[in-house]
Amino acid sequence: MAKSWFGRGISGAGVMFAAGLLACLAVGPAAAVQQTGTAAVSPGTAPLAFPGAQGWAAQTPGGRGGQVLRVTTLAASGPGSFAEAIATPGPRIVVFEVGGVIDLDMKELRITEPFLTIAGQTAPQPGITFIKGGLTIATHDVVVRHIRMRPGDGGKPKWSGDIDAITTVRGAYDVIVDHCSLTWATDENLSASSTRFFGESEKDWMAAASRRITYSNNIIAEGLANATHAKGEHSKGSLIHDHVNDVLIVGNLYAHNYERNPLFKGGARGQVINNLIYDPGQRAVHYNLIAEEWLGHPYSRGQVVARGNVMRAGISTEELAFFSAGGSGDLDVYLDDNLAVDRIGNPLPQQGRYTTTPIRIDALRKVPALPSGVTLLPSAKVQDAVIANAGARPWDRDDVDRRILADTIEGRGRIIDSQEQVGGYPKQEATRQAFVPADWDMDTMEPLKPLPRRAPLK
Repeated sequence: MAKSWFGRGISGAGVMFAAGLLACLAVGPAAAVQQTGTAAVSPGTAPLAFPGAQGWAAQTPGGRGGQVLRVTTLAASGPGSFAEAIATPGPRIVVFEVGGVIDLDMKELRITEPFLTIAGQTAPQPGITFIKGGLTIATHDVVVRHIRMRPGDGGKPKWSGDIDAITTVRGAYDVIVDHCSLTWATDENLSASSTRFFGESEKDWMAAASRRITYSNNIIAEGLANATHAKGEHSKGSLIHDHVNDVLIVGNLYAHNYERNPLFKGGARGQVINNLIYDPGQRAVHYNLIAEEWLGHPYSRGQVVARGNVMRAGISTEELAFFSAGGSGDLDVYLDDNLAVDRIGNPLPQQGRYTTTPIRIDALRKVPALPSGVTLLPSAKVQDAVIANAGARPWDRDDVDRRILADTIEGRGRIIDSQEQVGGYPKQEATRQAFVPADWDMDTMEPLKPLPRRAPLK
């Protein structure tokens, strides 16, 4: 295939497989997308947050070395609660001695104290699921792994308010959200935010925005379309807000989100690597600097690098391209080996535009360096890798994740307006099991013996 002016187009089978054989997938809390191909430069001397950690945040300590806080209740607040643990000052590792559903009553939990590890992998089966609420990260050095966030509409009326499943806000940095399941948000399922113009210069704006963020191996699915958001339709995957930078989005499943799979806004910069995007509605990966939001400010230059991703159309998919640009300003783009097909496997366009403003799009001529710890997987291998590995507790998936994955494999499912269209909020009995530190590597929160596995789908 001829070289695209954005970068390289989809190469032939010989080129895609020349990188070598795929390493065996390890399905468990240590597993990231195991890849072969062009490797990033080895990380520095500081230890990784956990084996397989990737991106600019890969070496955050999280709560390493801090106190171990045990969640012993499914109550939304009070003694032994998750809310109490994340509000505790100082380095801390949150472990779970209870499994089941925590109902947040349509409220947001906000993390403001830094140096935190949330180890959802420690919960007894069926793990921890939060419903009717979201998690906001407003600090630095935070690692969140193996939890499920399912906000839903909570039975609230139309246009009554919105909730992200997980988001970072201005000033958050060195944050990893890995192997989580994020569905049914009424705003975005997983986002990185900013206040756009905090400070006097572009340097200040970049420093104040969320930065050094890794979103890896998550299920980001079924954003609710016509639910409670004040703007109406709002089925969205991930918003990477204006000036957010050093963001890595790798190994995730985006499924049944109308837009933002993901969206980079004005001046945002990051890499989108080896994700599976199924049944996007109007847009898959896109960029947009909205001039009305930038009145009185010079436009910042954005950068989007997208390599080795797969986009498959589904029942809800409209006419679209893999990558599309809108709005104003200047943008650097590098697209490489991204596979985009319709419902019967025919190729879809690699790039398009959805506004008529004169945004200037320049192809990066030099191959961008891969973020720390990333090894690029050929797109032909991505679907199997993501299906095997994405989401919370892939060794112990809940029924919601199993349904979403099965529908992705089979080409089923669609964008929804309410969680009630797909069975409603999960109902699980509480389970209990003491946390035993000797069973875990307390530096990385990896298990030292196999975890109980749930039977595979039939």
